[in-house]
Amino acid sequence: MNEVRVRFAPSPTGNLHIGGARTALFNWLFARHNGGKLILRVDDTDIERSTEESMKGILDGLKWLGIDWNEGPIYQSNRLDEYRKFAEKLLEEKKAYQCFCTKEELDEMRKLAQQEGRPPMYSGKCRNLTEEEKNKYLKEGRKPVIRLKVPKTGKTIVNDIIRGDVEFDNSTIDDFIIMKSDNMPTYNFATVIDDFQMNISHIIRAEEHLSNTPKQILIFKALGFKIPKFAHVSMVLAPDRSKLSKRHGATSVQEFKDLGFLPEAIINYITLLGWVPADGEEIFNTDKSIREFTLDRVSKNPAIYDTQKLTWINGHYIREYDLDKLAQAVVPFLKNKKLINENYDYEYVKKVLKAVRDREKTLVDICDAMSYYFKDFTFYDEKGVKKYFTKEGVDIILEKANETLSKVEIFDSCHTENAYRNLIEEMNISSSALFHPTRLAISGRTFGPGLFDVMELLGKERTLERLKKAIEYIRNYIQKS
Repeated sequence: MNEVRVRFAPSPTGNLHIGGARTALFNWLFARHNGGKLILRVDDTDIERSTEESMKGILDGLKWLGIDWNEGPIYQSNRLDEYRKFAEKLLEEKKAYQCFCTKEELDEMRKLAQQEGRPPMYSGKCRNLTEEEKNKYLKEGRKPVIRLKVPKTGKTIVNDIIRGDVEFDNSTIDDFIIMKSDNMPTYNFATVIDDFQMNISHIIRAEEHLSNTPKQILIFKALGFKIPKFAHVSMVLAPDRSKLSKRHGATSVQEFKDLGFLPEAIINYITLLGWVPADGEEIFNTDKSIREFTLDRVSKNPAIYDTQKLTWINGHYIREYDLDKLAQAVVPFLKNKKLINENYDYEYVKKVLKAVRDREKTLVDICDAMSYYFKDFTFYDEKGVKKYFTKEGVDIILEKANETLSKVEIFDSCHTENAYRNLIEEMNISSSALFHPTRLAISGRTFGPGLFDVMELLGKERTLERLKKAIEYIRNYIQKS
């Protein structure tokens, strides 16, 4: 195989979504597997809709996911002279022509075609204009587009690595525009010129572009360019098999980042959207993906977007992540919630994180689970209050607990547990009668890490303060209501 050169060519008109990220990833994996190169190209000829903010978001998203590139970013807006040069070449060779039809004339053509039961295609009215006719239109101030002369017979065949041969009848393709009246290239034309000049060997992209491919092949042929190999990856659909949209939850990489997902989990998940390793495993790193990734094992069937599976995968990565790396990832979330400031105790953050991480699925969940270690809470869990704080004598039990813990000199999980075990015997009560209301008193919650680990992390002073506060709450609000 000659050098593999693939490209990811986003339009900077919005966020980097899961589908786009998967396209970038599959190109990246294919390039890395074959020792090739990934070129980042920016399709920014849509001047009105392209923004610097969108481009920054796309670049940041790719970097965050760990998808790097060998060349680029190359902006189409900097290559306009190249497109115009090749358009002129096609005009000179009579393989394209200027079209002066107005919008009104085109609308009339479409209307007539529909009335006659024909596809609403361009009629070819300007295909054989004389120089005299062209000059007449130019004097009228008409600005022409340039259309490619499409053969009216035969078929254009897309040899697709994933889908096999896909045939398109040339009679269904009209003389499409390659240069607009403002002298800007159309998507299909600019794409072909770029792919040729950048020596792209394989075009791996979403299935939605399959309908563009015969037009691009016709341009490749008209210019005498070698045609790259194509691979159209199936669509990513919502769970109900409809088109994926915002109503199905987060869909952009930035949203997932803000929701506290880890980049490795996102990469793992979107790799599974159409491809699975030979052993069928669902948790794997990019080294394994690169080693095994081939296009012949990419599925033709639509991939179903499943946030529950993604969340499950993210939870796995949170449990297995290097603790320092996880702490660095969670710190911005803690700062955003004002649970810590710039002078925070990093080692304490790591201790709390180690205690809570196993139960949580996202960094946002972790942040919430860590909150009562850094900030006093204002509410107790409502169900917990009904279940534990309304029991008769619970205030006496907590008072005894407070008294017992105040005498513990070494306030760690081992010594506090011993003190509690002795108190249970002394009061002749069940462990749950003491443990559950204590947890609710010191954390405001009914679940979390081991009770005595929580006490040790909170420290003696805060544990005793919260027990006293809970006793007051029970006596002032529960018992009097």
